[in-house]
Amino acid sequence: MTDNALTEIEEFGIQQIDSLSANEFRVELDGEAVLGVFQVTDFTSFKLDVKTTTALKKLQEPFKIVKMVQRDGNNAFNKWIRDTFAAGADIVRPKRTLNIVAVDDGVETRRWTVKGAWISEIKYSDFDSASGELLQETVTVEYDDIEDSWPSSGS
Repeated sequence: MTDNALTEIEEFGIQQIDSLSANEFRVELDGEAVLGVFQVTDFTSFKLDVKTTTALKKLQEPFKIVKMVQRDGNNAFNKWIRDTFAAGADIVRPKRTLNIVAVDDGVETRRWTVKGAWISEIKYSDFDSASGELLQETVTVEYDDIEDSWPSSGS
């Protein structure tokens, strides 16, 4: 029995419940794994704006990626951040494709492909001489669309 599944004896008519652990995930940027990601927060893959007076509208709410600040200026995420700063206030934003991947015991079980992702905010943890914590950056990501897939189930 794995630590992320509750298994009970079938002879008593009790079913097995399979679940995913929140700490088994990875983030990819344009197909390249992003190292040092601590959290993905406020991630809503599907939400409708439901009003009785109008048609349904799909909302695209921003989410956040919390990651460690890394020195390598050539990694894909740092390049994206540099491109974002270089764009300044230009309405044309540097866009990328992000994948948020749920993993269960090393097997990819769910994948959200975030298309047309762009950065709207970069925030840093406190600079504190008394702290031993790693410096974190929280990146707010806006996007054009999200595609949801279940690779391990074949659908």
